[in-house]
Amino acid sequence: MKLLLLPWALLLLVTAPSPGRWPAADAQESCSHRCGEWNELCSCHPTCFGLDSCCKDFRDFCLEILPYSGSMMGGKDFVVQHLNWFSPTDGVICRFNESVQTRGHVDSLGHVHCVSPLLYETGRIPFTLSMDNGSSFPRSGTWLAVHPSKVSQTEKLQLENETRWQYYGTAGTKGNLTLTWNTAALPTQSVTIELWGYEETGCSEHQGLVPTSSSAPGVLGQAPGLTKDFIPSGKPYSEDWTAKWSYLYALATNVSNSGFFTFTPEPAPQNYQRWEVGALRIINSEYHSGEKDVHALWSNEHALAWHLGDDFRADPVAWARTQCLAWEELEDQLPNFLEELPDCPCTLAQARSDSGRFHTDYGCDIEHGSECTYHPGAVHCVRSVQASPQYASGQQCCYTAAGTQLLTADSMGGSTPDRGHDWGAPPFRAPPRVPGLSHWLYDVISFYHCCLWAPECSRYMRRRPSSDCRSYRPPRLASAFGDPHFVTFDGANFTFNGHGEYVLLEASLTNLTVQARAQPDTTPEGTQARGTGLTAVAVQEGDSDVVEVRLAGGAGVLQVLLNQEVLSFAEQSWMDLKGMFLSVAAEDRVSIMLSSGAGLEVSIQGPFLSVTVLLPEKFLTYTQGLLGTLNDNFTDDFTLRSGQVLPPDASSQELFQFGADWAVENASSLLTYDSQLLVNNFLYGPKHDPTFRPLFPDEITPNSSQTTEVAKLCGDNHFCSFDVAATGSLSVGNATRMAYQLHQRRVQSLQSVVSCGWLAPPLNGHKDGMRYLVGSTIHFHCDTGYSLAGAEASTCQANGTWSTPTPTCQPRRSHTVLLSIIFGGLAVVALMAVVFVVLRRRKGNMAIWGSQP
Repeated sequence: MKLLLLPWALLLLVTAPSPGRWPAADAQESCSHRCGEWNELCSCHPTCFGLDSCCKDFRDFCLEILPYSGSMMGGKDFVVQHLNWFSPTDGVICRFNESVQTRGHVDSLGHVHCVSPLLYETGRIPFTLSMDNGSSFPRSGTWLAVHPSKVSQTEKLQLENETRWQYYGTAGTKGNLTLTWNTAALPTQSVTIELWGYEETGCSEHQGLVPTSSSAPGVLGQAPGLTKDFIPSGKPYSEDWTAKWSYLYALATNVSNSGFFTFTPEPAPQNYQRWEVGALRIINSEYHSGEKDVHALWSNEHALAWHLGDDFRADPVAWARTQCLAWEELEDQLPNFLEELPDCPCTLAQARSDSGRFHTDYGCDIEHGSECTYHPGAVHCVRSVQASPQYASGQQCCYTAAGTQLLTADSMGGSTPDRGHDWGAPPFRAPPRVPGLSHWLYDVISFYHCCLWAPECSRYMRRRPSSDCRSYRPPRLASAFGDPHFVTFDGANFTFNGHGEYVLLEASLTNLTVQARAQPDTTPEGTQARGTGLTAVAVQEGDSDVVEVRLAGGAGVLQVLLNQEVLSFAEQSWMDLKGMFLSVAAEDRVSIMLSSGAGLEVSIQGPFLSVTVLLPEKFLTYTQGLLGTLNDNFTDDFTLRSGQVLPPDASSQELFQFGADWAVENASSLLTYDSQLLVNNFLYGPKHDPTFRPLFPDEITPNSSQTTEVAKLCGDNHFCSFDVAATGSLSVGNATRMAYQLHQRRVQSLQSVVSCGWLAPPLNGHKDGMRYLVGSTIHFHCDTGYSLAGAEASTCQANGTWSTPTPTCQPRRSHTVLLSIIFGGLAVVALMAVVFVVLRRRKGNMAIWGSQP
């Protein structure tokens, strides 16, 4: 991506006789098969809109669609924008990922429609369009496949009281079940309601998969007692193991599309009972039952308790216990995935601040009421962003209201690692990498077997133990904000008012590059300020996508570009991209999570951008740029490209030259130039403007009219007071003050914490306390009938060890037995005393007798 910009820049210089003149928009070149390209006559790259250089058929061939996203389960109807087709045709074919095809159509208004297919992956899926029944596919676009849990509720088939569905057949859960849906999302008079089952298997299918008993399958689809028609041919983590959705049967056909359906579940036919995870789908009754890739609504994937057989309903606890034991046996045969998972952060504050490696688990979110159904006692959970490298597993970390990590050894609501990462991992279709669904098969349905349907949760928790935080190392943090001011990873800080484009960070470890553009603001009087601020930030790691966040339009408007194309977040706030995840939590804040564990947060603070970069400890000694050399030594943070190091007390003029030395070069620029202003000022012009004269800190002269207000607002925050002087605006100074305070709070949250690890309670006893960090004390108690042998408490010490080991609880003898022993002992002593006295007397008498003649 970096090198692609050099030929384009040279091409611009060649094809434009003078700055501001561009190829005519009516050039005759076509964009057929050329979307994303530049050439001499006209452009098929998204930047052509701003440069007025688009080929005239750009919109005809480089497709824009609406809606642009939907569930990876498929069935979403979308319309190709700007392409009107008035010639009769029934040959519309939409091809996704060059391999999956669905049939489209043209409506009465000439609008071209496609239907998204059932996929096993999330992210941006390339698709091409044929209007001649597949003879050619000259038109291209991008479809965003979304994790099922992130799809709008209005686009789903709703299971009313979903918990009831997933407990149906267990004690006290019987009767009717109800479905509801938004009829506008599926415009038709009648619908068919179907059940689909999901499995991951390495089995060859012949005459059908028919189990010899109604026993449900193991967690990975291996049903016990299968006939010869079900032949295993692979195993988990092998190339033979694959993911598959299967149509099972219809619950009802030709049902009125009223948005409401109620039924009483009957046990499924025996040959369908091996599916325990699935989803419901409704389609137009005009389609054949089970017909793939048609307009449809899907429910959430869920445990199919309501569909299981009579043996489950007769004794669900015994049935579930059998399944739990089978899962336990299978789990012990699979590779140990726990060893490659990252350790959990020690505190809730660390977990929420380490946003490059951990992200909120939507099932337990403190920002949305902490409805932690599967984690009682927790108020917030996070998941590791990236799946583990070999087994694509995930880490989950949950915390109490006190900010303490909750462990499964102490509570059923503790943090549980996942063999299948909930968000999946490329290459997605290979189990256990399928987003959401692999997690259900490997981790969730077994939780139902062991913990929810049977009292065997200790078995589950032994194989899903919480990670403690003894090996957790917080990331290092650096920030740039305000006028702009920089705080390096090692804590050095300086002000650099350059006008241009600069390297914030380069890290050779993963070829990570972060670049920024700085431009001057205007004063309240309308003149150009002598200060600048960040207006764009771009990042790439290795061969990942390039993401740029910039100020656009009026003040306070963020714009995100992916590979120089403006993204819309009207439908989705989370995107799976190449080498990164992208999250827009609010209109003024963007989070970028990279595959290395590095993270960026870009937000609006006043008239400028504020950027925070988080790097894991493995980046030590690998960084350079304006954010310094990460090596726990602030004295070498001002290192020039040549290797020359400026002293920590360098003057503001010397630091200005340090900043200028890190100007971006055209050949490696990640930033976008999609307007003549940007082209003329930054592509044609110098990357660092040598004519711009900034205000240096030692040139500040107090404005007597603002002195009192500045002192009241800024206090001893010199960043704040400098920005008021540089821009003449108290609001700018206040934004800078708040940005710096946010940086300081985050640094404090990410301070290292010593943990001594989990401390077991005594056998036949219990303990008070679940906090295992330095200074914490655990108190021990014994059950009735036992006495404590050892220390009553243990404290976590600064060296990471407990002050005393767990004591033991020894059986305590009852008072009756004790009194019996005491009185019995006294009786024995008394008896011995009597015997002794008697013997002495006899001895005395014998002596008298012996002295007589």
